[in-house]
Amino acid sequence: MGEEILINFTPMETRVAVIENGMPQEVYIERVHRRGIVGNIYQGKVVRVLPGMQAAFVDIGLERAAFIHVEEVLAQNVTPEEKSNASIAMMLREGQALIVQVTKDPIGTKGARLTTHLSLPSRYLVCMPGNEHIGISQRIEDVEERDRLRSIVQTLSETDEAEEPTGFILRTVAEGAAEAELAEDIQFLRRLWDSIKVKIKSAKAPSVIYEDLPLNMRALRDMAHGGLEKIRIDSRETFQKAQDFVNALVPEVAGKLEYYPGERPIFDLFNVEEEIQKALGRKVELKSGGYLIFDQTEAMTTVDINTGAFVGHRNLEETIFKTNLEAATAIGRQLRLRNLGGIIIIDFIDMEDSDHQRQVLRTLERVLEKDHAKCKLTGVSDLGLVEMTRKRTRESLEQVLCDVCIECQGRGSIKTPETVCYEIFREILRQHRAYDTDSYLVLAAQAVVDYLLDDASNHVAELESFISKTIRFQVEPMYNAESFDVVLR
Repeated sequence: MGEEILINFTPMETRVAVIENGMPQEVYIERVHRRGIVGNIYQGKVVRVLPGMQAAFVDIGLERAAFIHVEEVLAQNVTPEEKSNASIAMMLREGQALIVQVTKDPIGTKGARLTTHLSLPSRYLVCMPGNEHIGISQRIEDVEERDRLRSIVQTLSETDEAEEPTGFILRTVAEGAAEAELAEDIQFLRRLWDSIKVKIKSAKAPSVIYEDLPLNMRALRDMAHGGLEKIRIDSRETFQKAQDFVNALVPEVAGKLEYYPGERPIFDLFNVEEEIQKALGRKVELKSGGYLIFDQTEAMTTVDINTGAFVGHRNLEETIFKTNLEAATAIGRQLRLRNLGGIIIIDFIDMEDSDHQRQVLRTLERVLEKDHAKCKLTGVSDLGLVEMTRKRTRESLEQVLCDVCIECQGRGSIKTPETVCYEIFREILRQHRAYDTDSYLVLAAQAVVDYLLDDASNHVAELESFISKTIRFQVEPMYNAESFDVVLR
């Protein structure tokens, strides 16, 4: 079985799943009230310049100001010396209007990341207005094909009567594309940029000038390729729009579009719903009996590998090696499925055999080669940890679907009833020293009150004797496990 794309559309939400060999590999979710803004172009307004950070905050009309670094303001052809001497304060001033494009969505407490180096993607190319560079995706490895594509685009650029220099990057799907197809893409991008320039002239800051395509169309533009088996869509209206879109831009996959009218929800095919639920958990079971533990923090994600119930058939080293090999494959898939980005630290089980270490690293490298996001593997650190980065442009699956737990506030654990009980005792003593009262009423969750009246009843009696006051307890159903109040009566 090859690769399929499933598109689940509702008026509130669009979801896209990439299936490879019958297994979900990637899931993208876009909700109407909080669409991603990567690729959008804005007329922004500089609200604060930070010389010490060589950066500035720009108002683009969002709840939080966006962030731009000096390197994203400088011309792209500056020398390293010019870059090191550049000053953000010399380039931007507060109140200045600035045309910017979003490169990273707002994530957590961080605002969107911006650049002034605009780029417009189409099927085969990415257009870069004001830049004469012609680049080619590193995933196109054939030297002759790279030379052919560069020559075609170079010729088309020279014969095109454009008012300003324009650079292009050939995307991975451009491999094998005909000259006529590339020429159509260039003309499309030229027309798009001309329409954006017209809007720029009349735009007021802050305002949106250009919005990227919705998720269902981006999936067809960016993920569809000739090697796909099927693209299934469960909405007739979306399917009809998709037909028009692919006939115009991606004709090679037009015959692979399929309307899915089945009674069974489309994401129940290939167990996508089940895999999404698993991807929200910390623990990932391996077929061998081992398991992975994912911990996602604001700074980085850590992955711990354990042998679990797997004991092997020969010796401990063989058990560790096989577990690590299976873990490397599973990690590559989970990074894509969970859309984890930034710094990732992987703690493989220690291996004494250097050949085993190389094989595990090579397995991880091969899995990461399939990833659409840019990954960089730095090898094994002195502490035996594998360090890597994965480009992060959008929120992770957990950040899209989940909120911080109101019980634990993101710690991942809550205090025991015993701990809360002792905190209550300390609070009563604090109140006793500060105020004069006849009695105390403790309001707490059911589990805490049960503990106070049962396991801690002797301690309660001792405390009442010590302060010569009566202590009563009342269950508050709306309180979480750590909440309590001590009321003076």
